[in-house]
This record gives sequence, structure tokens and C-alpha cells, in this order.
Amino acid sequence: MNNIRNFCIIAHIDHGKSTLADRLLEYTKTVSDKDLQAQVLDNMDLERERGITIKSHAIQMNYVQDGQTYTFNLIDTPGHVDFSYEVSRSIAACEGALLIVDATQGIQAQTISNLYMAIEHDLEIIPVMNKMDMDSAMPDEVEDQIVDLLGCKPHEIIRASGKTGMGVEEILRAIVERIPAPKGDPDAPLQCLIFDSVFNSFRGIIAYFKIENGTIRKGDLVKFVATGREYDADEIGILRLDMVPQQELSAGNVGYIISGIKTSKEVKVGDTITHTKRPCATAIDGFEEVKPMVFAGVYPIETEDFEDLRTAIEKLQLNDASLTFEPESSVALGFGFRCGFLGMLHMEIVQERLDREFDMNVITTVPNVSYKVYTKKDEMMEVHNPSGLPDLMTVDRIEEPYIRASIITRTDYIGQIMTLCLDKRGELIKQEYISGNRMELIFDLPLGEIVFDFYDRLKSISKGYASFDYHPNGYRPSKLIKLDILLNGEPVDALSSLIHFDNAVTLGRRMCEKLKELIPRQQFDIAIQAAIGAKIIARETIKAVRKDVTAKCYGGDISRKRKLLEKQKKGKKRMKQIGNVEVPQKAFLAVLKLD
Repeated sequence: MNNIRNFCIIAHIDHGKSTLADRLLEYTKTVSDKDLQAQVLDNMDLERERGITIKSHAIQMNYVQDGQTYTFNLIDTPGHVDFSYEVSRSIAACEGALLIVDATQGIQAQTISNLYMAIEHDLEIIPVMNKMDMDSAMPDEVEDQIVDLLGCKPHEIIRASGKTGMGVEEILRAIVERIPAPKGDPDAPLQCLIFDSVFNSFRGIIAYFKIENGTIRKGDLVKFVATGREYDADEIGILRLDMVPQQELSAGNVGYIISGIKTSKEVKVGDTITHTKRPCATAIDGFEEVKPMVFAGVYPIETEDFEDLRTAIEKLQLNDASLTFEPESSVALGFGFRCGFLGMLHMEIVQERLDREFDMNVITTVPNVSYKVYTKKDEMMEVHNPSGLPDLMTVDRIEEPYIRASIITRTDYIGQIMTLCLDKRGELIKQEYISGNRMELIFDLPLGEIVFDFYDRLKSISKGYASFDYHPNGYRPSKLIKLDILLNGEPVDALSSLIHFDNAVTLGRRMCEKLKELIPRQQFDIAIQAAIGAKIIARETIKAVRKDVTAKCYGGDISRKRKLLEKQKKGKKRMKQIGNVEVPQKAFLAVLKLD
């Protein structure tokens, strides 16, 4: 056990974690030359296309130093704020972390929040300055920032480059010397923490675990504590580039277990595995329950695909534990699910994965956040969906969730960023210089305002320099109203939203204008209206496509033309009563992109 080291790689998005992980794998000869490709651990097509890590990836490698062979369990983690739950789970399975900072960009918001997460778990932190081969690197300035943040000595910071392989040997040496070996007793009752799982259509569910205490052997009868189910360990093994079966694994190791589990409800990330005959006294503290930030309805395009969609979401949830869902129904879209996501990128990725991995084509409604509604009888109810709002006559007040946001940026962009945050009803808490020309701004913002396009606009204002990180900060009373969109007098519940009173009229007008462009013309007039309660605040009309019925009627009395036009008018009226308006999927999406 003294020769095992478990560590993860944490950093802000785009600081070169996956590339550095490639160099470590190459140096320890874990990956053969023929398998070597850029970002070898990012095995999802989506990750390669977008150049981001979505899942954390565990892999084991062997390293020889001074005649001793060491086993390294490395977990490469995502850098985007929407996938921070992946990072927190990886940190729980490690004793140390490589904190990577880009030498051209310095410390950014996600670097700080990931670092605090690692410190809370008492991990040993090795600071690494990456991208040292680039001409724009500022090693001395970034070194000062790291020393200020960590309180370490300058010589403890390793200078490296994922591209050229500089400093890789130093990193491996530091892992052996600085990161402690896992503590645990191989002879104690078995205790394993499940930190991830994946669905395989041939083998069932594969759970990844870290053994805290005890030893597990192939064929053992094991029990999952949270669900109370018992299984045979048909296969256990370690995670290389492929899974490598083993006869036994003992304390300190990271591995996988296949026990023929078919239903996804039976495996929970954060659960403990133990032996049935000699169970452990207590379960390991799992992870804190994840709190979704953004809610949206996900509906199948064909109603009969509802059960297939349920199966697809359950399988996806195995691999992405931060996704939550519950069934709901909508008048316009039929049966579907109310899903909770950690942010807009997370929502986009889930939608894309449903399409690619499970061939499920879905409609997603306008995303919103959860509100607390207090009635006049002082009862509290949580509302995730505007259609769930009780009658406004009975409502005393509505409270909306706020977040505490940290934005790190260059001083050049401060004015525009402050304007953006104040437009979004933000409240400046403090601003301070981190170094030279970099500042940290702390804002309290309503979560509902940043759900749509805040992050995109922040990036474009700051030319991609500002970094953004946030955490929930309670609920506050707010003047919110429900904005309905009506088509020919019928409300479309998938387009309704809860919105602050001051923004309602402008948003209503813009939504009507946008829908007028996107809804195709019919044989009858379509009235698009935005309403608050019974009051209509905006209207657009899509004119009917009409046939020139008087073309064949030339010369003669006007009454002959009038007769034909009246007949056409009656037909249009009849059509309007039975006709229904199809709202295309791109209309739902375009409403989100209003800026």
C-alpha cells in the first residue's frame, strides 16, 4: 500500500489538464504509441469536437523510481463550472491533486473554487505552471499569484509544458515524494466508495470504486449499503486504457466491479460497497446531494417514445450523477420530464448526448429556476415551472434564488462587466485587485437572470478573458409575474415564464416579434399575444395565406366579387376554429437566444 498514489488533476477550463495527462501516460508507458492521440482520456466524440472534458476519467499507471515500482491512480477532471460535481467526486477518491495554472493566463475563477474544494478534503496540492513553452507565458507574474494563493514556496512550483513534455519527470517525482500513500487496513471489513458508474449494453452496469478498507476478491458476495441489494462480484479489475480484470484488490486501490446489475436505480454514486458476511460498521460519507440550478422540460417529439426517453435518461444519469429528473405533463407537448441541470452548457450537453448515444430526439422548453411561493395562509411551495404557479390572488410573496458570483477579469473590461451585472439586477459586494491589472468582482445576482445568455455575453464583453464562478446564496423576495404567450387566444404553456416585473413588457414584445418570424403562415390569421394575467401587453399578427378568389370574376357587378369574398371569409373563420398552430422546435430555442 505504501507504493500507491491516488491523485487528480484540477484546473480552470483550457489550462491544459488533458494534454498534461497525455504526457504522464506516455512517460510511464501506460499507452502504447499506436493508441496515443491528443487528449487520449477524452473518449466521447462530444469532448473531442468541443475540446472540453465533460466526464472525469480514471486510469492507472506504473512508475519506477529508485528501483521501486509505484502504482498511480490518476483522475483527469473537467474544468467548466457546469461540471464541478464531477470534480468534487474525483477529489473524494484521492489523497493529492495537481493544481495546474496556465502560465499565459494566470489564476482564474474556477482554479480558486477547485482549489478550495481540494483543501476542504485535506488533499496535498502540487502546483504546476503549464504552457511554459509559449511566447506569451508570464512565469514570474503567475508564480507570484500562486504563492499568494497557496502560501507555498516559489521552488515548490513545477514549471512544465504539456505540449513539449518539459517538467513531466519532475511532476512524477513530486507525486511520489509529496502525495501521501492512502491510509486504510487491508484486513478490516470491506469499505469501497462508488465515485462513478457507466452503462454497458452487454455487461450491465459497471461501477468504479475506491477501496478505503478491506480486500475484495473475484466471486465475493457483496452488498450495496444504500440500496441494501446483494450481488456476486463477477469481475473486478483495474482501469487502464481498457479494463484489466484482477483476482483481488485491496485497500487504497481504485478499480471497477461488474455484477450483472441491469436496472440503473440500483447503483447510486456515493454509495458504499461491503461484504455480506462481514459488513463494515458504517458507510462512508458519500457526496453532498447535488443541487440543480436550471430546470427545463424535456419532451419526446413523438408521444409514444415517452418510455424510451425514461430509459435513456436513467442510463445517462448513471454516467452523469448531477442530472435529476421527474415526470411532468404539458398541454402543448404531452408527457415528458422536468430535468434539473447545473447550468446551460450542462443542459446543452445532455440534450446532445440523448441524441447521439440513445438516438432520442427531444424538445426542450424554456429553462427556468425554482422559486419559493408563499400563500396568504403562509404555506410554502416550490415552483419549478410557471404553469405550477397558484392563482395570484392567493399568493403573498414569491422568493427567487440568488447566487454569489466571483468574476476575475482584467481592469480594462471592468466598466462593461459592471454594466452587464447591474442590468441583470446584480448588487456589487466587493472588488479587489489580485495582481497587477487583474481584479476580482464579487456580485450577488438573481439566478433567473444569468440562466439565459449571461455567460456568453460576459465572454464576448471581456474578449474571453473574464472567468466566472458561482455558488448558491439563499432566496430573496422579488416582484415576479407570470408572462404568458397566447396563440389565437390559447396559452402555450411551454413558452410561459416567470419574470421580474420591470422586464416583462420588453420581453413580451420581443418574444412576439421573434415568434412572428418563426411560425409558418397558415390558411388563417394567427394572433400572437403576450399577456400578464388578463392584460395583453403585446400583439403581432401572422397574416393568412390567401387565394385570389376574384381572379376569374372580371367585369360585371361588384356584388358578384363581394359574394365570393364573403364565402371565402366564412371558410377562413371555420378553419380558424378547427385549425391548430404548430410551433416549430427552433421557435422554442430562439426564445432563449433573445439578447
